[in-house]
Amino acid sequence: MVRRIRERICGLIILKRLVYLVSPKKIDQSFYASLDKVLSFKNVKFFQLRLKNINQKKLLNIAKKIKKITIKHKVKFIINDYFILISKIKADGCHMGQLDGSFKIARKKLKGKILGITCHNSKILAKNAIKNKVDYVAFGSFFKSKLKPSAEKANLNILKWAKKNIKKPIVVIGGINNFNYKKLIKVGAKYIALSSYIWDNPKLKPEQAIRKFK
Repeated sequence: MVRRIRERICGLIILKRLVYLVSPKKIDQSFYASLDKVLSFKNVKFFQLRLKNINQKKLLNIAKKIKKITIKHKVKFIINDYFILISKIKADGCHMGQLDGSFKIARKKLKGKILGITCHNSKILAKNAIKNKVDYVAFGSFFKSKLKPSAEKANLNILKWAKKNIKKPIVVIGGINNFNYKKLIKVGAKYIALSSYIWDNPKLKPEQAIRKFK
């Protein structure tokens, strides 16, 4: 009986969706099968398609394939930057950086959809994001990141402040791995953004790497 209870408790821990997964820089045909395996572990809440300098036709084609996989695993599908394409893709929302366009226009376009904004290490940017009715606020980079090596650095104080002053979910980004993510969760983060650790890990396959985050 005790063993069964422990197994159920472990199952609940594994099913907690704390990962905000970001796509690799490039996507090839093998990626879709890999994504399916990664999402099957059931600890990913969001998947963000982040592809820069890509034409809309190619982006739409990739997005449609990914959408089928995210629906299968009940994962929210987020598009980086291209909020004007959300309706065509039928994605769940959009993530924007500070230089990705007007947040006010994006909010109007994304009726009933998710809008998240990166606020780096800034209370002012976070307050502005809240004024624009975002659904989550992202802070980072907290550690050295392969995906964005020149990204502005953030510290734990911004998370402590956000936990007290922001009533929206907090996403943390930048160089997060299986050793440093717990401290961010303890301080106030609800979701951890992962990319390089999953897709560019020299020691682990993506489906193995994702299992490190329970």
